[in-house]
Amino acid sequence: MDQVFGPRGMVDPDVLKALSRKSDARGWLQVVTHFGAIGLTGWGVHATLGTPWVVAPFVMHGILLNYLYAGEHEFSHSTVFKSPGLNEVFGRLIGLIVLQPRDLDQIQHFAHHRYTQKWREDGELYRPPYTLRSYLMTLTGAWMTWRFPGTIIGAALGHVDAPYVRGKNKDRVVLEARVSLAIYVAIIAASIALRSWAALLYWFAPLALTKWAHQIQNLIEHVGMPHNGNIFENTRSTKTNAFMRWMCWNMQYHTAHHAYPSAPFYRLKQLHHAAFTANGLKPATMTYLGFQIAVIKALRQKPEAEQPDDQVWVGEGLTKLAPGEAANAERASA
Repeated sequence: MDQVFGPRGMVDPDVLKALSRKSDARGWLQVVTHFGAIGLTGWGVHATLGTPWVVAPFVMHGILLNYLYAGEHEFSHSTVFKSPGLNEVFGRLIGLIVLQPRDLDQIQHFAHHRYTQKWREDGELYRPPYTLRSYLMTLTGAWMTWRFPGTIIGAALGHVDAPYVRGKNKDRVVLEARVSLAIYVAIIAASIALRSWAALLYWFAPLALTKWAHQIQNLIEHVGMPHNGNIFENTRSTKTNAFMRWMCWNMQYHTAHHAYPSAPFYRLKQLHHAAFTANGLKPATMTYLGFQIAVIKALRQKPEAEQPDDQVWVGEGLTKLAPGEAANAERASA
């Protein structure tokens, strides 16, 4: 996706071109370290089976599996590697692992980019407004354990009703769902034939039971932001640590990503600086815990349907940096 959604002129075209350059070395580093970490935690689960010590590697294994979705997201944008084919292969592989087939997810995600925060047009807003109860259910991720397989089965049967999936795209989604379903059935059949619990123990169970871990990133990005067309106003970034940024493929710089989605994830820190810090601005930014406290407090008072559509109702929006803040932000991004 090469479109620019941020205000024109905020980033020099030559700078943006440089920050959109792909690096196979940086891409492979992320892929190898993420899959390597999954292999390490998987070994940890195996080594501690039958003991209380299994809980820690099992939970970390599931969290790493869930955050693979950040990789699928980047492969959909084709920004990880220079080769479009390599981006597609890894995108499809991860889509199978996280139960979110690549074509449907890409179509939904591109609709999210083109119509960010527009009800029913944004691929992520094809849902009812949150109540406190529905938000907490979404936060747990429990319903997704049933929704994702159900979506795949429904699509395999030809049931695709999302308005952003039309024409030939629907045929692609149906075919992909049927192939994915056949692969999952083959894995189940092989597990039964071999009397093996490996697929359940090292894949589906940790993926399903730690879905909440990835939801803390999904929900912070736009919930509580205004439903207008200004990317700098309707998207939130996240203040966190280096480990979380690595695991989420730098998607915490989410406002910069939405404004300029052609930039690879490994250049988002520099892009954030060019778009915001260099212009004396700070996008809406919260910590994971701070956001959850604020949104739950707001929804306890009234549901999302009664919150203002044209205003920030969780945290603060885009702000101007004071001179001292700008200098500190400049040093931090150096």
